[in-house]
Amino acid sequence: MADGEVLAGCLARAGHELVHSVSCADVVVYNTCAVKGPTESRMVEALKRVPKSKKLIVAGCLPSINPERLVREVRFDGVAGPAAGESIVGVVDRVLKGEIVMGIESAVHDLPELTLPRVSSSSVVSIVPVSYGCLGSCAYCCVVFARGRLRSYSIADIVCRVKADLGLGFREFWLTSQDVACYGRDRGTNLCELLKALRAVDGDFRVRVGMMTPNMVLDMLEDLLEAFEDERIFKFVHLPVQSGDDDVLRSMRRFYSVKDFRKLVDAFRRRFPTLTLATDVICGFPGENDVAFKNTLQLMEQVRPDIVNVSKFFARPKTSAARMREHFVPLAEIKKRSTAAAVLARRIAFENNQRWVGWKGSILVDEKGKFSGSWVGRNFAYKPVTIMAAENMMGKTLQVNVNRAFPTYLEGRRA
Repeated sequence: MADGEVLAGCLARAGHELVHSVSCADVVVYNTCAVKGPTESRMVEALKRVPKSKKLIVAGCLPSINPERLVREVRFDGVAGPAAGESIVGVVDRVLKGEIVMGIESAVHDLPELTLPRVSSSSVVSIVPVSYGCLGSCAYCCVVFARGRLRSYSIADIVCRVKADLGLGFREFWLTSQDVACYGRDRGTNLCELLKALRAVDGDFRVRVGMMTPNMVLDMLEDLLEAFEDERIFKFVHLPVQSGDDDVLRSMRRFYSVKDFRKLVDAFRRRFPTLTLATDVICGFPGENDVAFKNTLQLMEQVRPDIVNVSKFFARPKTSAARMREHFVPLAEIKKRSTAAAVLARRIAFENNQRWVGWKGSILVDEKGKFSGSWVGRNFAYKPVTIMAAENMMGKTLQVNVNRAFPTYLEGRRA
């Protein structure tokens, strides 16, 4: 999302007119994701639907992760890698002149300036990339081929960006990266130092810390807990466990154990009992037997996360997991396991949310609801609370009473 906002901003600054439908466009720029097999397939199908009369540029991760499929199945006029920044302008200009442009050479090394223009998708939320790339070597992950190794922005640049956006009226900041927990380790600093610097910024705003790989949190746990004490930091933690079985975690090349994961969760919950915990689970990784999967379900029951992103294993190009064919789990079994995990996750989420019924407090409205007159705000734990109001509530802080719970959100009334 952050990359897409910058692509639009750079093109608008260069004099191109942004339009809201493909039918009105001369050039169509698709900012793609290809982290999972089904996602990649959806991207390819969307690209195929672009009329042949339109110039098509494929940006984002797909050209780097699976260029062979892109060339085989899609008619396109140019490609640009992930986080293309202002280089997208040159790609568009050259395509309009009739060239075929392959502009992904430096995608894994570049670090676009944080001051590049953006067309923000929200008037309340500012998405702030703190780094690109990661320090991991997960057996199933293809993103490293597109995003490269860790490149972090300086603390000064990030603070400057937050202050500038505060001045523009943004109230909620999402710190995002492939792995926020490894932020700064290429610069001799870390996430705790960044949060400390943001705590020193004056203003009424909130910060959501993005996904953190568990092993990268272990060596800074106490400092991180202290940083989270600031009331402006949402009590929301995304720690992807991926499996509840240590043997599977080793095969995945995830450098932590189930015990390590539980240590982190317990420490955060001791300090912040009403914390919102998000995690990720992959079902059917090569070699995952019935016992290993049951260990994952057992961990979910014990830890009781508020959000579980359940994924089916799909072998991705050029990954070591794709070479584990003799250990592949049958697709029917993967589907069965992912359904069981999703059902359990939904039940736990609903039970967790029921505890919020009767809660009274403030929310920051940051999203329009799905229905006319509905709005979504976030409380201190980043719980989504929907309310009904005829007037525009976007960006307002409201006092609400929660009167109903659902698996994925709460329902409230203005106090």
